[in-house]
Formats: sequence, C-alpha cells, structure tokens
Amino acid sequence: MSPTFSALAVRNYRIYIIGAIVSNTGTWMQRIGQDWLVLQLTGSGTALGVTTGLQLLPALLFSPIAGVVADRVPKRTVLRCTQVAMAIPAALLGVLAVTGAVEAWHVYILTFLFGIGTAFDAPARQSFVVEIVGSKELSNAVALNSASFNLARMIGPAVAGLLIAALGSGVAGAGWVILINAFSYLAVLTSLQLLDARQLTPSEVTGTRKHAVRDGISYVRSRPDLVLILTCVFFVGTFGMNFQMTSALMATDVFGKGAGEYGLLASIMAIGSLAGALLAARRKRPRLRFVVLAGAAFSVTEIVAGLMPTYVTFAAVLPLLGLCALTMITSANATIQLTSSPMMRGRVAELYLMVFMGGTPIGAPLIGWVGETFGARWMLIGGGAVTLIGIAAATAWFYRNQDTEREELRNTLRELRWRSARRADVHSVDVH
Repeated sequence: MSPTFSALAVRNYRIYIIGAIVSNTGTWMQRIGQDWLVLQLTGSGTALGVTTGLQLLPALLFSPIAGVVADRVPKRTVLRCTQVAMAIPAALLGVLAVTGAVEAWHVYILTFLFGIGTAFDAPARQSFVVEIVGSKELSNAVALNSASFNLARMIGPAVAGLLIAALGSGVAGAGWVILINAFSYLAVLTSLQLLDARQLTPSEVTGTRKHAVRDGISYVRSRPDLVLILTCVFFVGTFGMNFQMTSALMATDVFGKGAGEYGLLASIMAIGSLAGALLAARRKRPRLRFVVLAGAAFSVTEIVAGLMPTYVTFAAVLPLLGLCALTMITSANATIQLTSSPMMRGRVAELYLMVFMGGTPIGAPLIGWVGETFGARWMLIGGGAVTLIGIAAATAWFYRNQDTEREELRNTLRELRWRSARRADVHSVDVH
C-alpha cells in the first residue's frame, strides 16, 4: 500500500475513518447552516463572532478536565457519550429553526452546549487514534484524519449552501442543514460498535492521582519544543483561522454573494487543506522547523487573501491558504502525539486543543468587531499580521532559550573539568 495511506491497512482504522467522514460532513454542514442562521437573524458580524466564540469557549473552560477524563476513562466510552452530547443540541437548534421559533439567544445557548460535547470529544478522539493503529502508523493516521476532515469540508459546505439556497435561503433551510448533522453522529456510534476490541491497544489508565492537570501543565513547561508548537498553534487558531466568519463576511459584504457562493468558498479552501493533509501523511516524523515555517507561510497567505480585489481572485488564493493551514496543524498534532509520554498523551492533546480552539472565544469577537468597524478585508489582513508576529516572537524565544541551555551546559562542563583537574592536583600532592 502507498505510504500515504498505510494506516488504512488496519481494519479498525478503516471502520473508524468511514464514520468520521460522515460525521465531519455533517459538522461542516452545521457550521455553514449555523453561520447563515445567525446572519439571517441578526445581520451582524459581531454576533457571528460571538456565536463562534461561545461554541469554542468550552474548549478553554473544560480542556484540563477533558484531558484528564481522556486519560482516566476508556476512550471508546468517552466517545460514545460525546456523540450523544453533540447530537442533542444540534437536533434542538435544527427543530427550532425549521419551525420558525428560533431566536438569537437560542443559538447562543445551544452552540455553547454543543461546544461542551466537542470539548470532551476532542482529546479522547485525538488520543484514541494511537490505540487503533499503534505508534508506528500514528503520524500517517493523524494526517489521514485531517484528510478525511477536509474531504468532508469539501463536501459539507457545498451541499449545505445548495440546500439552503434550494429551500429559499432562509432560516428554515439552515435548520434542515443543522438537523442533518444531528443524525450524522449515528455513523460514529455505529463505527465504534463495529471495532474489534481484540485489535485495540488501550493506553494505561492513569487512575485517580491528584494534581493530574498540574502534572500535564508541568510536563509541557519542561519541554521548550512543545511550548513553541503550542504558542504557534495559539496564534494561528486565535487570530488566523476564523475562516467560517471571515468567508461569510467577505462573500456577503465585500463581494455581494449569497449562500451558495459562501458555501463554495469553504469547499474551495478544503481542496488545499486536503492536499496539505495528504502531503503531511507522507512524512513519517514531522520536524519542528516544518511546523514553524508552515505557520509563517499561512500568515503571509492570509494577508494576501485579504488584499484580493474580486470574488474569483479571493477564491483562487484559498486553496493555498488551506494547504498552509493544514500542513501546519497536522504536523503540529503529529509531533505532539509522537513525542509525548503515553501517560501524558491525553492531557497534552487537550492542552493542544485548548490553545488551538480555546483562544477563539477571545479572537473571534475581536476579529468580528474589526470586520464590522474597518471592513471584512481587515479581518484577514490584521489576523495574518498578528499571527506572523506571534510566531516570530515564539521562535525567537525558543532559540534564545536553546542558546541559554547550551551556555549552561558549557558552564557545567567547564566546572566539571575544573573540579576534575583540582582533584588530580590534590591527588598528585598527596602521593608526592
């Protein structure tokens, strides 16, 4: 089998990824439907940012707890519970929209509840992959997960946009799209049931040890390479990757397009994202330098996207933007999982997700306000600029820290040599 798809040789992984593709397609359909619903109800970029922030706020609030749960409870059990926890708010929001009873505050509350399910689902899902394929195929499996996510990202937004347009581009159309996502979680529940437990290699459960959250944070702080990756991911996730919001306002406010064209933008970007994930799948062990350079390339491309004069030229840049984004994210994810201790993998994965998604409640409303005040283009230009500055500062800190550690090592070696020489001199005098 081609190295790009080597993880698919594992039967359990083939079953798992089929369920993931169906569910991810539904998730992307809901994202388009939810954003369109907010725009129909409020017409406000700030409200769109608040909705995105509320959906991702639980990742910031509950991430440490969710990481501990992923390490202490069998991950297959956690995933079964989280599918139900995400399906219920999606179903309620869809029904409210279809019946015409939905209001903006309904969206805010239900997206927050949906986000709680996502916060507990993510670390278990991330760290469950190694139990399915083992450490040898982990890097490839992580990249293929991203590829399946972006394959769904190509299909979901386009289908959602077409459905909303076919149903009159109103609130009810958005509601039907969200309801489809509620039913998509059955695919994951079915795939989890079909897995052969004998072929899984569960990680050791950490028990009930106190200070588990603090231990995870201390572990990351002791690893400058992990700190650099998490810092880069924070800036990309907080200020750079607000695509569903920036694309919505660029399509409607700047280019005067409708739901179909908006959904098409997400699918076009997913072409580049899928390519980035497949390229990452060929790399057995991604390097730290590769993560940083991909993050910097993403920042520059986002600034360029904000300067594009027409809908067509803007759409033409999006595949490159998606390529850089997914190359960086997939490489960062694989590096963190491959280099972390198995006992800490769930907590490190959750810290990764916390900084990646948890910063959005801060960044999304801010970026939304920038778009409403200065224009949608500045959401991309400003977000790319802040991300580039953050990555540059984090990289400078890392290399300075490396230089300091090397200097401390040199001083220690000099001290050891001096002490050895002194002991030799004393010994020679005693003998004499």
